[in-house]
Amino acid sequence: MVKSRSKTSRQAVKKSPARSTRAPRREKSARPANAAGKSARSKPSSAGKWVFAFGGGKADGRAGMRNLLGGKGAGLAEMARLGLPVPPGFTITTEVCTYFYDNSKSYPKQLKAQVEAALGNVGRITKKQFGDSENPLLVSVRSGARASMPGMMDTVLNLGLNDVTVKALAEKSGDRRFAQDSYRRFITMYSDVVLGIEHHHFEEILDDHKDRSGYTLDTDLDADDWEAVIALYKERVEEASGKPFPQDPREQLWGAISAVFGSWMNQRAITYRRLHNIPESWGTAVNVQAMVFGNMGETSATGVAFTRNPSTGEKKLYGEFLINAQGEDVVAGIRTPQEITEEARKEAGSKKPSMEAELPEAFAELKRIYATLERHYRDMQDLEFTVEQGKLWMLQTRSGKRTAQAALRIAVELAQEKLISRDEAVARIDPAALDQLLHPTIDPDAERNVIATGLPASPGAACGEIVFSSEEAEAFKNQGRKVILVRVETSPEDIHGMHAAEGILTTRGGMTSHAAVVARGMGKPCVSGAGALRVDYRAQTMTAGGTTMTKGDILTIDGSTGQVLAGRVPMLEPALAGEFATLMKWADAVRTLKVRANADTPADARAAIKFGAEGIGLCRTEHMFFDEDRIRAVREMILAEDEKARRSALAKLLPMQRADFAELFKIMGDLPVTIRLLDPPLHEFLPHTDEEIAEVAAAMGADPKRLADRARELHEFNPMLGFRGCRLAIAYPEIAEMQARAIFEAAAEVERATGHAVAPEIMVPLIASKAELDLVKASIDAMAEKVASETNSKIGYQVGTMIELPRAALKAGEIAETAEFFSFGTNDLTQTAFGISRDDAASFLNIYTAKGILPADPFVSIDRDGVGELIRIAAERGRGVRHKLKLGICGEHGGDPASVAFCHDVKLDYVSCSPFRVPIARMAAAQAAIAKGTTGEK
Repeated sequence: MVKSRSKTSRQAVKKSPARSTRAPRREKSARPANAAGKSARSKPSSAGKWVFAFGGGKADGRAGMRNLLGGKGAGLAEMARLGLPVPPGFTITTEVCTYFYDNSKSYPKQLKAQVEAALGNVGRITKKQFGDSENPLLVSVRSGARASMPGMMDTVLNLGLNDVTVKALAEKSGDRRFAQDSYRRFITMYSDVVLGIEHHHFEEILDDHKDRSGYTLDTDLDADDWEAVIALYKERVEEASGKPFPQDPREQLWGAISAVFGSWMNQRAITYRRLHNIPESWGTAVNVQAMVFGNMGETSATGVAFTRNPSTGEKKLYGEFLINAQGEDVVAGIRTPQEITEEARKEAGSKKPSMEAELPEAFAELKRIYATLERHYRDMQDLEFTVEQGKLWMLQTRSGKRTAQAALRIAVELAQEKLISRDEAVARIDPAALDQLLHPTIDPDAERNVIATGLPASPGAACGEIVFSSEEAEAFKNQGRKVILVRVETSPEDIHGMHAAEGILTTRGGMTSHAAVVARGMGKPCVSGAGALRVDYRAQTMTAGGTTMTKGDILTIDGSTGQVLAGRVPMLEPALAGEFATLMKWADAVRTLKVRANADTPADARAAIKFGAEGIGLCRTEHMFFDEDRIRAVREMILAEDEKARRSALAKLLPMQRADFAELFKIMGDLPVTIRLLDPPLHEFLPHTDEEIAEVAAAMGADPKRLADRARELHEFNPMLGFRGCRLAIAYPEIAEMQARAIFEAAAEVERATGHAVAPEIMVPLIASKAELDLVKASIDAMAEKVASETNSKIGYQVGTMIELPRAALKAGEIAETAEFFSFGTNDLTQTAFGISRDDAASFLNIYTAKGILPADPFVSIDRDGVGELIRIAAERGRGVRHKLKLGICGEHGGDPASVAFCHDVKLDYVSCSPFRVPIARMAAAQAAIAKGTTGEK
């Protein structure tokens, strides 16, 4: 495939800001000096050693030094130590990058001499000299951070070529065309990376020359053609920069080194680091290496290979190569790469020869080396190589990126091959990546028409017709149509529409907004906080940029990336292979932390069992009330003006609650079920429209105007801190009595029907003091005795509380005198500890994390220093009074791997999360146990 090339007039040459091409300046701090006169981070860790050499079977570095040498530098050093064919070179450490940014983009005073010495060493090994007019050493300059950041930073090849050395290269190689081709590549790359003259200017010149000459491919050009093109390239450089193209190889070298360090802070690298949680402070190394040429004719080539298939994990050499090419040709799309193995060529139906057939000796050497490297590193490797006139050279090895499906298979098979242990296999899986396996995903080969981007609030992908109300979602679903529910924000009253929709898209809200939390619990994809979208309910339109979509238009959302896409995009359905079950079995064998699920409905409970939950850690009873038939009775109860009217409404709810609990108990068998008493901010249930008020009034036989006045009386300015939780149960004890009766009657009914004991755990929410819990527990205990007497049964149960207020955490010792268990409600505990509304925090939390004020969104990953300290205090004080006090968490953090590790550290008994995140929590719990050496291997 030939990339499209833009045509730009020479009179309108534009360029990016040029990088410095000077040799290193002495240090000059631009930051406030500390006692040492410069940033403490800038001191080299190895006694003034900033440069590490490799080549000739030796290396100053090794594989374990990736923090200092970067992944590429550490890999090159290790391959050299193993005696593999690696072109000699040297690595300028990541500490120089730190120094570079700490000291106004200058270098340590020792660096220039160390680089010169290393260049001399490379020259001795290659028997060439950098800058020599007769036998020049040419080098590549590449980045290499400790974490793989493919394509994010800059590379320069063929450095050292100029008008003189290109002639020497032609004479030494006996191939003038090859030399001129290499020079034009160098001018293009150096001008783009170092001088800021964008690549398309040179493509335009090349296209014009090919058009005039009647050529189609770059390979059609001969040496004279390339010489003519180079002259035009140099004219364009001087026109754009005001200076001739640099001819001094050392000026070229320092320009390239500065450009690579500079690329650490380019926008694409910054974005990649943010998306992959790579700290800016890590910096990148720079690798300078003797050039080997894959463009020296038909016995030369360049390629990329994986020791196993990165998509499937299959143990087969996988990759591509090009004959008579340099590395960028493989990824640039200018020529179609060829398969490495004959088997792959046949599978692809390609008529072009494979490397196995065309370069059999180099292929055999590659197979030998890939087996050596996989055994040595005990992991699938991503390799870069060049063949120069039949000889294979290795340019990189690193652990290869892979899909979640491939990661599972590779980990299991490496363990079965005895290369790693089962614990290592478990530890190598990214728990969060398991989401890819549990939900539909967009086909990676599909074209994406992205019209907006929000937050990846709930993983998976969904496609359907746009609807703007929950009623429409339900109506479309009943007609057999798939829909995406688009809202400015959702409320609990949208629960039926969210249930009917394939996915949810909101323009407001964060990762822990109502839409995000409910969607994750349902296992539905959700994109929240897509602030670039404008939703007009009246016009039934959604606008993003220049695109307007209306009700019924097809929309796709990707809840794993936050992308909103116009039209229907092909999906891949989840397929859990046998390796998933194997790894989860290994994980369960070593973890000590139990994993429960947050489940409010029978469907939730069945999903929880399917994904391996060991009980229900949170059943939110208010979520059972949003069905149309039930919400009317709830509104009657809330709007009732006396106890008699409230009890009348509660009597309608009792059989519904009893049936709900009975179904949950049957599904969960002898596993624990924790039921939280009613805990809604009242405004979530209140009727808002005249129509809704009239409907409730008719059901109650009341005056609509009086009901409207009552609804206004109950309005709260800050309902999340208002009349909710245990405050409802204390003001209106009949509510807790009804729920307790429903729980105990359901337990007795299921015990009679199944013969299995049911032991519900009743959780009182929003407790701030022991006195509150004492009052509510007394009511629950009295109802337990009453139901036991009425049903002639003995019901085992526990009463505990949620710790979701800082005061409760501090007074945990007193509260534990009454409570039989604590469950940390980390969503509200985070809100009350920070004084932040999770539904409104999305507007500024990104700024806080970007500026380093917070390491992560505290609603996504537990704030260990603040909220975590409250949890530690509560755990210690609670267990100080009640030694066997059961402790768990039931906020969204229960499915976050970093938060699960914290829960293991503070010795909680369990975490609880949405059913679809249970496998993630199981894996994270196992990894926490392995990391701490506290496995519970059975």
